[in-house]
Amino acid sequence: MHRNSRPQIRRRTTVLACGLSLLTAFAAPALADDASNYPTKPITIVVGYPPGGSTDLMGRLVGAELSTRLGQPVVIENLGGAGGTIGAQKVANAAPDGYTLLVGANNELAIAKLVTKNVKYSLNNFTPIGLIGSQPMVLVASTKSGVKNANDFTALVKKNPGKFSYGSSGVGTALHLAGEMVKEQGGLFMTHIPYRGVAPLTNDLVGNNLEFGVFVLSSGLPHIKAGKVIALGTTEARRSQATPDIPALSEFPQFKKVDITSWFALMGPANLPQPVAAKLKKALNETLQSPDFRQKMAAAGSGVASPDVNMGKFLNDEVAKYTKIVQFAKIEE
Repeated sequence: MHRNSRPQIRRRTTVLACGLSLLTAFAAPALADDASNYPTKPITIVVGYPPGGSTDLMGRLVGAELSTRLGQPVVIENLGGAGGTIGAQKVANAAPDGYTLLVGANNELAIAKLVTKNVKYSLNNFTPIGLIGSQPMVLVASTKSGVKNANDFTALVKKNPGKFSYGSSGVGTALHLAGEMVKEQGGLFMTHIPYRGVAPLTNDLVGNNLEFGVFVLSSGLPHIKAGKVIALGTTEARRSQATPDIPALSEFPQFKKVDITSWFALMGPANLPQPVAAKLKKALNETLQSPDFRQKMAAAGSGVASPDVNMGKFLNDEVAKYTKIVQFAKIEE
Protein backbone atom coordinates (compact mmCIF):
# COMPACT_ATOMS: atom_id res chain seq x y z
CA MET A 1 0.00 0.00 0.00
CA HIS A 2 2.83 2.35 0.90
CA ARG A 3 4.67 1.54 -2.37
CA ASN A 4 1.60 2.11 -4.57
CA SER A 5 0.84 5.49 -2.98
CA ARG A 6 3.89 7.20 -4.50
CA PRO A 7 2.79 6.91 -8.15
CA GLN A 8 -0.63 8.21 -7.10
CA ILE A 9 0.96 11.21 -5.40
CA ARG A 10 3.08 11.89 -8.49
CA ARG A 11 0.01 11.66 -10.75
CA ARG A 12 -1.96 14.05 -8.48
CA THR A 13 0.94 16.52 -8.41
CA THR A 14 1.20 16.41 -12.20
CA VAL A 15 -2.56 16.96 -12.59
CA LEU A 16 -2.45 19.88 -10.12
CA ALA A 17 0.48 21.49 -11.95
CA CYS A 18 -1.31 21.16 -15.27
CA GLY A 19 -4.43 22.68 -13.75
CA LEU A 20 -2.51 25.67 -12.42
CA SER A 21 -0.84 26.15 -15.81
CA LEU A 22 -4.21 26.14 -17.51
CA LEU A 23 -5.59 28.66 -15.00
CA THR A 24 -2.59 30.95 -15.58
CA ALA A 25 -2.93 30.63 -19.33
CA PHE A 26 -6.60 31.58 -19.20
CA ALA A 27 -6.12 34.34 -16.59
CA ALA A 28 -3.65 36.42 -18.62
CA PRO A 29 -5.94 36.84 -21.66
CA ALA A 30 -8.87 37.53 -19.32
CA LEU A 31 -6.98 40.37 -17.62
CA ALA A 32 -5.93 41.77 -20.98
CA ASP A 33 -9.51 41.52 -22.18
CA ASP A 34 -10.75 43.38 -19.07
CA ALA A 35 -8.23 46.16 -19.73
CA SER A 36 -9.18 46.43 -23.41
CA ASN A 37 -12.87 46.73 -22.44
CA TYR A 38 -12.16 49.43 -19.83
CA PRO A 39 -14.17 51.06 -18.38
CA THR A 40 -17.11 48.82 -17.54
CA LYS A 41 -18.17 50.47 -14.27
CA PRO A 42 -18.05 53.89 -12.52
CA ILE A 43 -14.66 55.56 -11.96
CA THR A 44 -13.72 57.36 -8.75
CA ILE A 45 -11.55 60.47 -8.84
CA VAL A 46 -10.03 61.19 -5.44
CA VAL A 47 -9.41 64.83 -4.53
CA GLY A 48 -7.32 65.30 -1.40
CA TYR A 49 -9.11 68.48 -0.31
CA PRO A 50 -12.60 69.50 0.83
CA PRO A 51 -15.15 70.68 -1.75
CA GLY A 52 -14.84 74.22 -3.06
CA GLY A 53 -11.10 74.62 -3.54
CA SER A 54 -9.14 74.90 -6.77
CA THR A 55 -8.13 71.21 -6.86
CA ASP A 56 -11.73 70.16 -6.22
CA LEU A 57 -12.86 72.38 -9.10
CA MET A 58 -10.28 70.77 -11.42
CA GLY A 59 -11.45 67.32 -10.37
CA ARG A 60 -15.08 68.12 -11.11
CA LEU A 61 -14.35 69.76 -14.47
CA VAL A 62 -12.16 66.87 -15.61
CA GLY A 63 -14.49 64.25 -14.13
CA ALA A 64 -17.46 65.53 -16.12
CA GLU A 65 -15.42 65.44 -19.35
CA LEU A 66 -14.03 61.96 -18.73
CA SER A 67 -17.50 60.64 -17.96
CA THR A 68 -18.75 61.88 -21.33
CA ARG A 69 -15.78 60.53 -23.26
CA LEU A 70 -15.46 57.16 -21.50
CA GLY A 71 -19.18 56.44 -21.19
CA GLN A 72 -19.20 55.73 -17.45
CA PRO A 73 -20.11 57.83 -14.40
CA VAL A 74 -17.18 59.55 -12.68
CA VAL A 75 -17.60 60.09 -8.95
CA ILE A 76 -15.59 62.70 -7.02
CA GLU A 77 -14.41 61.56 -3.59
CA ASN A 78 -13.19 64.43 -1.41
CA LEU A 79 -10.70 63.05 1.10
CA GLY A 80 -9.26 66.15 2.75
CA GLY A 81 -6.45 66.32 5.25
CA ALA A 82 -2.67 66.59 5.59
CA GLY A 83 -2.27 68.91 2.60
CA GLY A 84 -3.77 66.46 0.11
CA THR A 85 -1.52 63.55 1.10
CA ILE A 86 -4.28 61.36 2.57
CA GLY A 87 -6.08 61.30 -0.77
CA ALA A 88 -2.85 60.75 -2.68
CA GLN A 89 -1.91 57.84 -0.41
CA LYS A 90 -5.28 56.19 -1.06
CA VAL A 91 -4.69 56.27 -4.81
CA ALA A 92 -1.10 55.07 -4.42
CA ASN A 93 -2.48 52.03 -2.53
CA ALA A 94 -5.38 51.40 -4.93
CA ALA A 95 -5.64 48.50 -7.35
CA PRO A 96 -4.07 49.42 -10.71
CA ASP A 97 -7.24 48.91 -12.70
CA GLY A 98 -8.13 52.49 -13.69
CA TYR A 99 -11.17 52.76 -11.42
CA THR A 100 -9.46 54.87 -8.74
CA LEU A 101 -7.66 57.98 -9.98
CA LEU A 102 -6.27 61.16 -8.45
CA VAL A 103 -6.62 64.76 -9.49
CA GLY A 104 -3.74 66.17 -7.50
CA ALA A 105 -1.74 69.35 -7.18
CA ASN A 106 1.96 70.04 -6.75
CA ASN A 107 1.52 70.16 -2.96
CA GLU A 108 0.86 66.46 -2.51
CA LEU A 109 2.59 65.15 -5.64
CA ALA A 110 5.92 66.98 -5.67
CA ILE A 111 6.39 68.99 -2.47
CA ALA A 112 5.02 67.02 0.49
CA LYS A 113 7.69 64.31 0.50
CA LEU A 114 10.41 66.99 0.56
CA VAL A 115 9.11 68.61 3.74
CA THR A 116 7.17 65.92 5.64
CA LYS A 117 8.79 62.72 6.91
CA ASN A 118 5.42 61.02 7.38
CA VAL A 119 4.70 60.90 3.64
CA LYS A 120 5.25 57.27 2.62
CA TYR A 121 4.55 57.41 -1.11
CA SER A 122 6.66 58.81 -3.93
CA LEU A 123 6.10 59.60 -7.59
CA ASN A 124 7.06 56.00 -8.38
CA ASN A 125 3.78 54.92 -6.78
CA PHE A 126 1.76 56.64 -9.54
CA THR A 127 1.16 56.34 -13.26
CA PRO A 128 1.12 59.89 -14.68
CA ILE A 129 -1.79 60.26 -17.09
CA GLY A 130 -1.35 63.92 -17.91
CA LEU A 131 -1.10 67.51 -16.84
CA ILE A 132 -4.46 69.30 -16.67
CA GLY A 133 -3.48 72.93 -16.25
CA SER A 134 -1.96 75.50 -13.97
CA GLN A 135 -2.44 78.94 -12.57
CA PRO A 136 0.03 81.36 -11.08
CA MET A 137 0.04 82.54 -7.54
CA VAL A 138 -0.08 86.22 -6.71
CA LEU A 139 1.88 88.23 -4.16
CA VAL A 140 -0.39 90.75 -2.47
CA ALA A 141 -0.06 93.56 0.05
CA SER A 142 -2.54 94.83 2.61
CA THR A 143 -3.88 98.31 2.01
CA LYS A 144 -2.23 99.38 5.27
CA SER A 145 1.27 98.47 4.05
CA GLY A 146 1.38 101.51 1.77
CA VAL A 147 3.08 99.71 -1.14
CA LYS A 148 1.65 99.84 -4.65
CA ASN A 149 3.99 97.63 -6.67
CA ALA A 150 6.86 95.15 -6.44
CA ASN A 151 9.52 97.88 -6.35
CA ASP A 152 7.81 99.56 -3.39
CA PHE A 153 7.60 96.17 -1.69
CA THR A 154 11.29 95.41 -2.21
CA ALA A 155 12.42 98.82 -0.98
CA LEU A 156 10.26 98.68 2.16
CA VAL A 157 11.30 95.17 3.19
CA LYS A 158 14.98 95.76 2.48
CA LYS A 159 14.92 98.94 4.55
CA ASN A 160 13.32 97.05 7.47
CA PRO A 161 14.78 93.52 7.52
CA GLY A 162 12.81 91.17 9.72
CA LYS A 163 10.07 93.67 10.47
CA PHE A 164 7.47 92.41 8.01
CA SER A 165 5.69 89.09 7.55
CA TYR A 166 3.96 87.27 4.74
CA GLY A 167 1.31 84.59 5.07
CA SER A 168 0.47 81.43 3.16
CA SER A 169 -2.07 78.65 3.52
CA GLY A 170 0.39 76.39 5.34
CA VAL A 171 3.93 75.09 5.74
CA GLY A 172 5.24 73.34 2.66
CA THR A 173 2.42 74.43 0.36
CA ALA A 174 3.06 75.83 -3.10
CA LEU A 175 2.11 79.24 -1.69
CA HIS A 176 4.79 78.95 0.99
CA LEU A 177 7.41 77.93 -1.58
CA ALA A 178 6.40 80.83 -3.83
CA GLY A 179 6.93 83.24 -0.95
CA GLU A 180 10.33 81.74 -0.21
CA MET A 181 11.31 81.99 -3.87
CA VAL A 182 10.44 85.71 -3.76
CA LYS A 183 12.55 86.12 -0.63
CA GLU A 184 15.51 84.26 -2.12
CA GLN A 185 15.43 86.08 -5.46
CA GLY A 186 14.95 89.51 -3.90
CA GLY A 187 17.43 88.99 -1.05
CA LEU A 188 14.70 89.77 1.47
CA PHE A 189 14.37 88.94 5.15
CA MET A 190 10.75 88.32 6.10
CA THR A 191 8.93 86.01 8.51
CA HIS A 192 6.60 83.36 7.12
CA ILE A 193 3.28 82.93 8.93
CA PRO A 194 1.49 79.69 8.04
CA TYR A 195 -2.31 79.76 8.23
CA ARG A 196 -4.68 76.83 8.35
CA GLY A 197 -6.13 77.52 4.93
CA VAL A 198 -6.95 80.50 2.77
CA ALA A 199 -9.89 81.86 4.80
CA PRO A 200 -7.94 82.95 7.92
CA LEU A 201 -5.13 84.29 5.71
CA THR A 202 -7.67 86.41 3.85
CA ASN A 203 -9.20 87.69 7.07
CA ASP A 204 -5.85 88.94 8.39
CA LEU A 205 -4.83 90.55 5.10
CA VAL A 206 -8.17 92.29 4.58
CA GLY A 207 -8.25 93.27 8.25
CA ASN A 208 -4.74 94.76 7.94
CA ASN A 209 -3.35 92.42 10.61
CA LEU A 210 -0.77 91.10 8.13
CA GLU A 211 1.30 93.07 5.63
CA PHE A 212 1.80 90.59 2.77
CA GLY A 213 0.50 87.27 1.54
CA VAL A 214 0.51 84.76 -1.31
CA PHE A 215 -2.71 83.50 -2.90
CA VAL A 216 -3.52 81.17 -5.74
CA LEU A 217 -4.68 83.65 -8.38
CA SER A 218 -8.29 82.42 -8.46
CA SER A 219 -8.55 82.79 -4.67
CA GLY A 220 -6.96 86.24 -4.53
CA LEU A 221 -8.66 87.79 -7.54
CA PRO A 222 -12.02 88.63 -5.91
CA HIS A 223 -10.25 90.54 -3.12
CA ILE A 224 -7.94 92.28 -5.61
CA LYS A 225 -10.90 93.39 -7.74
CA ALA A 226 -12.73 94.61 -4.64
CA GLY A 227 -9.71 96.74 -3.67
CA LYS A 228 -9.28 94.89 -0.37
CA VAL A 229 -5.67 93.90 -1.15
CA ILE A 230 -3.04 95.21 -3.59
CA ALA A 231 -1.68 92.87 -6.28
CA LEU A 232 2.10 93.18 -6.53
CA GLY A 233 2.70 90.53 -9.17
CA THR A 234 1.97 87.00 -10.31
CA THR A 235 4.50 84.21 -9.93
CA GLU A 236 4.60 82.71 -13.43
CA ALA A 237 7.30 83.80 -15.87
CA ARG A 238 4.71 85.62 -17.99
CA ARG A 239 1.51 87.51 -17.27
CA SER A 240 -1.60 85.44 -16.81
CA GLN A 241 -4.15 85.67 -19.62
CA ALA A 242 -6.80 85.89 -16.90
CA THR A 243 -5.21 89.06 -15.44
CA PRO A 244 -3.24 90.86 -18.17
CA ASP A 245 -3.29 94.06 -16.07
CA ILE A 246 -1.31 92.45 -13.22
CA PRO A 247 2.43 92.30 -13.97
CA ALA A 248 4.44 89.13 -13.55
CA LEU A 249 7.02 89.45 -10.79
CA SER A 250 9.62 88.35 -13.35
CA GLU A 251 9.16 91.72 -15.10
CA PHE A 252 11.02 93.32 -12.18
CA PRO A 253 14.82 92.82 -12.34
CA GLN A 254 15.12 91.64 -8.73
CA PHE A 255 12.56 88.86 -9.37
CA LYS A 256 13.44 87.95 -12.96
CA LYS A 257 13.87 84.25 -12.11
CA VAL A 258 10.60 83.87 -10.20
CA ASP A 259 8.59 81.19 -11.99
CA ILE A 260 6.34 78.92 -9.96
CA THR A 261 2.72 77.90 -10.48
CA SER A 262 0.04 75.84 -8.85
CA TRP A 263 -0.57 72.94 -11.23
CA PHE A 264 -2.97 70.02 -11.42
CA ALA A 265 -2.46 66.54 -12.85
CA LEU A 266 -4.44 63.36 -13.43
CA MET A 267 -2.68 60.33 -11.95
CA GLY A 268 -3.40 56.65 -11.47
CA PRO A 269 -1.77 54.03 -9.26
CA ALA A 270 1.54 52.58 -10.44
CA ASN A 271 1.45 49.76 -13.01
CA LEU A 272 -1.78 50.74 -14.77
CA PRO A 273 -2.27 48.36 -17.72
CA GLN A 274 -1.16 50.01 -20.94
CA PRO A 275 -4.60 49.84 -22.61
CA VAL A 276 -6.18 51.55 -19.59
CA ALA A 277 -3.54 54.28 -19.41
CA ALA A 278 -3.84 54.85 -23.16
CA LYS A 279 -7.64 55.27 -22.99
CA LEU A 280 -7.35 57.71 -20.09
CA LYS A 281 -4.64 59.74 -21.83
CA LYS A 282 -6.70 59.90 -25.02
CA ALA A 283 -9.79 61.07 -23.10
CA LEU A 284 -7.76 63.68 -21.21
CA ASN A 285 -6.08 64.98 -24.37
CA GLU A 286 -9.48 65.38 -26.04
CA THR A 287 -10.68 67.23 -22.92
CA LEU A 288 -7.73 69.65 -23.01
CA GLN A 289 -8.61 70.57 -26.59
CA SER A 290 -12.31 71.08 -25.90
CA PRO A 291 -13.33 74.78 -26.34
CA ASP A 292 -15.95 74.41 -23.60
CA PHE A 293 -13.41 73.01 -21.14
CA ARG A 294 -10.88 75.70 -22.00
CA GLN A 295 -13.49 78.39 -21.42
CA LYS A 296 -14.36 76.96 -18.00
CA MET A 297 -10.68 76.78 -17.07
CA ALA A 298 -10.14 80.40 -18.10
CA ALA A 299 -13.11 81.46 -15.97
CA ALA A 300 -11.38 79.74 -13.03
CA GLY A 301 -8.16 81.66 -13.70
CA SER A 302 -6.31 78.59 -14.98
CA GLY A 303 -4.46 77.92 -18.18
CA VAL A 304 -4.86 74.58 -19.96
CA ALA A 305 -1.83 72.33 -20.30
CA SER A 306 -0.50 71.16 -23.63
CA PRO A 307 -1.32 67.51 -24.40
CA ASP A 308 2.32 67.12 -25.45
CA VAL A 309 3.80 67.66 -21.97
CA ASN A 310 6.37 64.98 -21.11
CA MET A 311 5.08 64.14 -17.64
CA GLY A 312 8.20 62.33 -16.49
CA LYS A 313 10.47 65.26 -17.30
CA PHE A 314 7.95 67.80 -16.02
CA LEU A 315 7.59 66.13 -12.63
CA ASN A 316 11.33 65.63 -12.21
CA ASP A 317 12.00 69.29 -13.09
CA GLU A 318 9.37 70.45 -10.60
CA VAL A 319 10.80 68.34 -7.80
CA ALA A 320 14.29 69.72 -8.53
CA LYS A 321 12.94 73.28 -8.39
CA TYR A 322 11.14 72.72 -5.09
CA THR A 323 14.14 70.94 -3.58
CA LYS A 324 16.25 74.07 -4.02
CA ILE A 325 13.60 76.25 -2.36
CA VAL A 326 13.09 73.82 0.53
CA GLN A 327 16.83 73.69 1.15
CA PHE A 328 17.15 77.49 0.99
CA ALA A 329 14.30 78.04 3.45
CA LYS A 330 15.10 74.97 5.61
CA ILE A 331 11.45 73.95 5.46
CA GLU A 332 10.54 70.88 7.48
CA GLU A 333 7.25 69.83 9.01
